[in-house]
Amino acid sequence: MQIDTLHLFMSNAYLVEIEAGLVLIDAGLSLDQARILQAVARKNRALQVILITHAHLDHYGAAARIRAETGAPVAVHQADAEPLRMGLSILGRGRRLGKLMKIFAPLFARLAPPTPCVPDLILEEGSLLHHLGVAARVIHTPGHTPGSCCFLFDDHSIFVGDLLSSTRGPHAQQYLAQDWAVLPDSLRRLRAARPGWIYPGHGRRPIAAHLLPELIQQAEARTAA
Repeated sequence: MQIDTLHLFMSNAYLVEIEAGLVLIDAGLSLDQARILQAVARKNRALQVILITHAHLDHYGAAARIRAETGAPVAVHQADAEPLRMGLSILGRGRRLGKLMKIFAPLFARLAPPTPCVPDLILEEGSLLHHLGVAARVIHTPGHTPGSCCFLFDDHSIFVGDLLSSTRGPHAQQYLAQDWAVLPDSLRRLRAARPGWIYPGHGRRPIAAHLLPELIQQAEARTAA
C-alpha cells in the first residue's frame, strides 16, 4: 500500500494506492479539485472510492466534482450525510483560535463554496469496505462533528480527519467541536484500534501511535476545564 499526502489549500487529502486501484481520503476545498484530479491522473489507475472523514468544507468541498470526473462513489458516516447533501459546514463551538476560525468561516465559504454532494455510501461504526476492494474498516469518532470517523486499513495505517493534527506538533482537536465532551472517548476508541501511523487532516507529518496516551490526557484536561 502506497500513501501519497496531498497538502491542499487548507487541509490534507490522501491518495492511497492499493491492489484494487486508488482510494481518496477527503477532498479538500472546491478549489482543490484540479490538483486532486491531477494526482489521480498521474497514477493512471481507477479511483475506487472517495472516503470523507467529516462534513466540513475543507474536507469534502471537491468531492461531488471529483465523482463526476472519475465515477468513484462518495462515502460518509450517516451522522454527517445531511450536511454533505446540503453543502453545509457546521462548525460547532469554538475554543481558542477556533473562535477566530468561526468568524472567518463564512468568507471561505463564499470564496470556495462546497458543492452539495449526495453520498453514494452511508457508513457506520464497523463498516467494512472490502466489497470495494478496500481492506479497511470505519471507526466512528464523533466530537468534531457527529459523523466524524477514521478509516483503519489492514496494515494499521489510519486516517483520522480532524480528530488529531500535527500542525505545530501533534495534538488532539482543540479548536472546533460540536460536542467537546465526547472527544476523549473518541480518542480512546482510536487507541483501542491499535493503529500504526496516524494520518491527520492537518499538518505536514503523520503521528506515531505511541503518543496517543499523552494526547488523550490533553483532551481530557480540556474537557474538564
